Amino acid sequence: MSEITVEKVLETLKSCYDPEIPVNIVDLGLIYDVKIEGDYVKIKMTLTAPGCPVGFFLNEQVKEAIMTAFPSIKKVDVELVFDPPWTPEKMSEEAKAILGML
Repeated sequence: MSEITVEKVLETLKSCYDPEIPVNIVDLGLIYDVKIEGDYVKIKMTLTAPGCPVGFFLNEQVKEAIMTAFPSIKKVDVELVFDPPWTPEKMSEEAKAILGML
């Protein structure tokens, strides 16, 4: 079994998309922190807006992606945070290009 790393978790999370935006949540800059402790993963993430109607959907999508990619993980917690608030500056250059912001 290969080691689960923050980089591998982030790569897995690139399969998760906000259904309203054609960019994955990592490149959108929504993932603030990933902690791995044995068979437990904790992810701090934000949304593009506090009232985002897809917050629950994204939360569940993140958990499912991690649990599917890493069968040894027994628990995933996703903490939604809004401090610091998300801004478009948090997006990757690739995301900005996709959205025509360059």
